[in-house]
Amino acid sequence: MNAFERHLTLWVALCIIAGIGLGQVFPGLFHAIGGLEIAHVNLPVAVLIWLMIIPMLLKIDFAALGKVAGHWRGVGVTLLVNWAVKPFSMALLGWLFVGWLFRPWLPAGQIDSYIAGLIILAAAPCTAMVFVWSNLSDGEPHFTLSQVALNDTIMIVAFAPIVAFLLGLSAITVPWETLLLSVGLYIVVPVGLAQAIRRNRLRAGGEAALGALLARLGPTSVVALLATLVLLFGFQGEQIIAQPLIIALLAVPILIQVYFNAGLAYLLNRVTGEAHCVAAPSALIGASNFFELAVATAISLFGFTSGAALATVVGVLIEVPVMLSVVKIVNATKPWYERGAAVQRRARAGGKTRG
Repeated sequence: MNAFERHLTLWVALCIIAGIGLGQVFPGLFHAIGGLEIAHVNLPVAVLIWLMIIPMLLKIDFAALGKVAGHWRGVGVTLLVNWAVKPFSMALLGWLFVGWLFRPWLPAGQIDSYIAGLIILAAAPCTAMVFVWSNLSDGEPHFTLSQVALNDTIMIVAFAPIVAFLLGLSAITVPWETLLLSVGLYIVVPVGLAQAIRRNRLRAGGEAALGALLARLGPTSVVALLATLVLLFGFQGEQIIAQPLIIALLAVPILIQVYFNAGLAYLLNRVTGEAHCVAAPSALIGASNFFELAVATAISLFGFTSGAALATVVGVLIEVPVMLSVVKIVNATKPWYERGAAVQRRARAGGKTRG
């Protein structure tokens, strides 16, 4: 990391403060930018996400995607955490904290709605942003892409039944426009652009030309990440100032759920002997959320001013800072992770096979 990236936590904190402040000083500007959306997908944020993830997608060689089959343990762990643990653990945490411990400090009429928002948030696993977290943790890019694609496919059939079951509803209305547009804007389009640029660079000058382009684009991802933070906190600055206690209380179960699911995925990968370059993105995918889909679903089911919508927005606000903290943890614990008996056995077996 260069000096700027080493102090990323400081820049994140400053951008959060700047976003809240600018949202108060220029509310009209942020309302206008926030209104530039289609099916609850904000277009300026979508462009910034492109700038974040395209440099990372340029590293992916589609011819090498077949090697992901060798990481079936990591795939299995991530799917287990995303679909069999995460929504249900959030339902339990929502009931425990919002429905019981924090009930005296929350509006009585919104308790059930807050819990519903938390469940909706947890039932939608992350898509595009996970490329950022995977890159910062030196994750295996082919594993990350294949896992994101697999999650998107499962989400089409599993998201609605899980949410309906946990909310006690006979059925829910999935905002299909938001889901399909988000997958198209955040996955299909940037992957296509990145592969076209990659082929062009390789034809023009081989790996050296591609490497030079990646070096030039490197700072773009971090700058776009910080600009996204300013926008997100600027959009919600008025709510943060108006009801800080409610937002802080709703953040507690979300934070616990993030660290619990990330830790569970990380430990299960270590127990099964998976490489750290797979365990890191596996933990990060297991912890993060597809917040556009969550917000749109909460609004369509409960309304724009509902507690459910606010709970999903809290997930948006803490997504970047908390995921950066998870990145820092998995990076700092890499030596410990690789001392695991199962990890060392698989590494030795891989060395003998190559020999």
